[in-house]
Amino acid sequence: MTEHRQSVRTKLRSRIRIIHDSIGEIETVTRDISDTGVFLLMDTIPLPNIGTVVKGQVMGLPGGDAPVLDMEVVRSDAEGIGLRFVN
Repeated sequence: MTEHRQSVRTKLRSRIRIIHDSIGEIETVTRDISDTGVFLLMDTIPLPNIGTVVKGQVMGLPGGDAPVLDMEVVRSDAEGIGLRFVN
């Protein structure tokens, strides 16, 4: 498999809230994060389709919850989904 990532991934396990009409509001955890996106572990949670834009918020950070961001589903596998931050 060819590697397409342009940003370094950092392993980070953090709670995250995802909001979209197709899945409602769910909480799961991150597997890793980079400057351009995040991978979410969602093995037992319904997956939004690739191309779907969801709202996401990392929770429980030392300074408080992160801002709510738009993120696009760019890939999925058996473990979860990869999201790209949308400007």
